[in-house]
Formats: sequence, structure tokens, C-alpha cells
Amino acid sequence: MGLAIVVGILGAVDGPEVRAEITADLSALRRLLTLAGLPTWHEPPSPGEEHPAEYEMYGYRGLHHLRRLAVHVAHAGMLPPPLAAGGDPAADPLLRAAYDGEPDGGGFDHLVHHSDAEGYYLPVDFADVLYDDSITGAYVGSSPRLLAECERLAAMLGLPAGLDPWSAEVEEAIESEGPAAPGWRGYAVESFTCLQLISAARRSVTTGAALVFC
Repeated sequence: MGLAIVVGILGAVDGPEVRAEITADLSALRRLLTLAGLPTWHEPPSPGEEHPAEYEMYGYRGLHHLRRLAVHVAHAGMLPPPLAAGGDPAADPLLRAAYDGEPDGGGFDHLVHHSDAEGYYLPVDFADVLYDDSITGAYVGSSPRLLAECERLAAMLGLPAGLDPWSAEVEEAIESEGPAAPGWRGYAVESFTCLQLISAARRSVTTGAALVFC
């Protein structure tokens, strides 16, 4: 199984035990916001016409690919060279340092300093990623901040407005694994991941529902 994102988690839960776990998380998230002095938030029972909205990701690897770009932009103000086909983004020294807790100061905290497998982003604007180990995933991000961070990377990648992550154009770029390809096509996995995160974060902000890694 790989990483997936759900916006509208109450419509995705299956069975009383899972619903109880999600309900407990939602209560803990509200308490965490209160303790941090942030606005009250409640998960809507049915956020929008499509309920829930699900976003398939490029496994966990895709997220690490995008985070690699983020830490390089934070450090040097520019994108790093594309990885060679089959390269491991988590082996990047800057990304390893970020995962070890070294602050980057470059404005990508909500993308980088969060679980890669589970956890929540809330449609509430707050600067620092929150932490509570009683909540699934422990790290709690802000979906407006995640959206802004991913839009910043999308601009640096030169992603065309309205580019469909499931288009033949993106699929061909991913399948070719061609780091020498021009523009965003040399960062095909990163581009797909960025587009999916933007779509999910935008829906979270619009509907008021949490963005959930699962």
C-alpha cells in the first residue's frame, strides 16, 4: 500500500472501530487548536458534492521527491538538479538534515515536517506545525500553509495552469524517467505529487474539511 489522501474523512470511514478512532482524533485536534490559541474548527459531516474526495499519490517516494526540492529551495533559492532515474530522494543530505530536525528557515515547514504516511492538515492558518502524540501521525499541519508552499514550488517548476496530474502528458513524463527533459518534465514525479497536494489542500481550504494522509 502507498500514500493516499482523503478530504472528507467522515465519509470514508468504514466500521464502528475506525469511526471511533477518527472521532477521537477529531476531538484531540480541536483540543490542540484551543491549547495553541487558534480558532475553533469542526470537521463538516459532508464537505461538498464529492464526498469524500480521494487523491492517489506516487507512493511515499513521491512525497520525499517533492520535499527534496523544497529543502533545496529553502537552502539555496533554486531547484536542485533532477535525480537520476531510480535515485533515492531520502538520501539527499539536506533532506536528511531536515528530517533530523534541523530547521531550514525557508518556509516549507508544513510540507517537510510532517508524517509521510498518516496524519492531518487542518483548514486553519497557523505558522508552526503542531505536535501531539495522541493524534494519529502526531504532526498536525495547516492546509492553507501546505497549499501556499506547494504553489510556490509549482511556480518554480513552471507547471502550466490547469495541468491535469492524470493527463497523458504527465504520465509520459513519469514513464520516461528523463531527468534531462526540459522544465517540469525533468521533475515528473515531483510535479505529479505537487499537483495532487495542491488539489487536496485547495479542497480542504474550500470545504473546511481536514486533509488526511492515510
